[in-house]
Amino acid sequence: MAGPGGAERGRFAVVGGGIAGVTCAEKLAAEFPSEDILLVTASPVIKAVTNFKQVSKTLEEFDVEEQPSSLLEKRYPNIRVIQSGVKQLKSDEHKIYTEDGKEYTYEKLCLCAGAKPKLIVEGNPYVLGIRDTDSAQAFQKNLAQAERIVVVGNGGIALELVYEIQGCEVIWAIKDKAIGNTFFDAGAAEFLLPKLTAESQETPIECKRTKYTVEGSEEKGRQGASDKLGSALGPDWHEGLHLKGTKEFSHKVHIEILCEVKKIHLQQEFIQLQQTSLTFPKGEKNAEADEVLWPVYVELTNGKIYGCNFIVSATGVVPNVEPFLGGNNFAVGEDGGLEVDKHMHTSLPDVFAAGDICTAAWEPSPVWHQMRLWTQARQMGWYAAKCMAAEALGESIDMDFSFELFAHITKFFNYKVVVLGKYNAQGLGSDHELMLRCTKGHEYIKVVMQNGRMMGAVLIGETDLEETFENLILNQMDLSAYGEDLLNPDIDIEDYFD
Repeated sequence: MAGPGGAERGRFAVVGGGIAGVTCAEKLAAEFPSEDILLVTASPVIKAVTNFKQVSKTLEEFDVEEQPSSLLEKRYPNIRVIQSGVKQLKSDEHKIYTEDGKEYTYEKLCLCAGAKPKLIVEGNPYVLGIRDTDSAQAFQKNLAQAERIVVVGNGGIALELVYEIQGCEVIWAIKDKAIGNTFFDAGAAEFLLPKLTAESQETPIECKRTKYTVEGSEEKGRQGASDKLGSALGPDWHEGLHLKGTKEFSHKVHIEILCEVKKIHLQQEFIQLQQTSLTFPKGEKNAEADEVLWPVYVELTNGKIYGCNFIVSATGVVPNVEPFLGGNNFAVGEDGGLEVDKHMHTSLPDVFAAGDICTAAWEPSPVWHQMRLWTQARQMGWYAAKCMAAEALGESIDMDFSFELFAHITKFFNYKVVVLGKYNAQGLGSDHELMLRCTKGHEYIKVVMQNGRMMGAVLIGETDLEETFENLILNQMDLSAYGEDLLNPDIDIEDYFD
């Protein structure tokens, strides 16, 4: 409804059509069926959570579907989707100004505008960031003509990407000692590596995440659209994309560890450098000087230079706070996100934030940490809506249970992967020990122990231990008496602790 001065009013407004924003809007719409909930999003499609399953106390699995926003309005008639970017927030006036020249007044606002890829360099046509469905499709197009690419980064997307690419040489530059550093340690990386060099792939499992693209929008407006922020990709983003280069082999990956990109040279610049670039290393032999001229060259901090068709920057994300900072005195975290307290409240009155845009600034549980993942976006969006509702009704609310324990379930290289608690001993200092059990090609189990208590775990494969370990981490039981037997395959650990 229009208020004074033509500004539309909504008791609650949410910015962002990704998982956090949509979950938040849906929860608010359900709690206040007679109120208009405004959802402001730059994209015509929204991301909806489907097939939600609570796997255990803290583990959850769901699919994500891109849907036209009209479907959301059908499900919740009191959600009004406003398709426009936000130009400015005037928090002291409780107003949002959108790119299309309109203004909206809110009582409570939740910012869920996500994050954008950190690019190693801005504005270089040979550097692609992969973050959303559009950039994944652009990547697929470029890959079809490529003979060699360089992948930079060591998170989930880089890991999957390198595994999925066929028929193209891949030089993978990582700043850590081992692959997949955000999710596991060198041991787990070793366990997965054989999959990376295997000649043929298992047939991919049917993907449950359907893609929806706006009819006809593929062609028109593509030029200007790429800088618009799409929503984040999730774990099986590469399904349904045909990731094949020009060559006829399946896997060729060479990993350069402990290095970063020092400089990127275009072909002309490289010729003027009069430096030598390297061929793709084969076996134990050192790489030789490369005779081929490539469109672009990557100089690594370890001194090596490789030519390639293009570079994929998969080095993580930066919270998308830009449109909201001007004229507002937000407290911003070290990682660039809007700081929120334990009720998802930013430092400004009546402004909340959830998902990738926010930085958890409360004193966390000793076995939880923030990570910019779909699961946390959903949990935060849901909890932020509860907090907004409680504040609007003058009620108090307890911290949500999902922030008691870090728990994430995903798939890498076709293995089920579960990570719990401080699975990489994050923040535990040297005062901890690790226990391992590994069956090559079958399962990898690691637990992080401190003072006889389980603090974290990594489970790769069908181990069926996630619920037991979740309970042991949550109840902090002293396990010293079991010693190494904790992971003894002949002892059914569940019998002890169910």
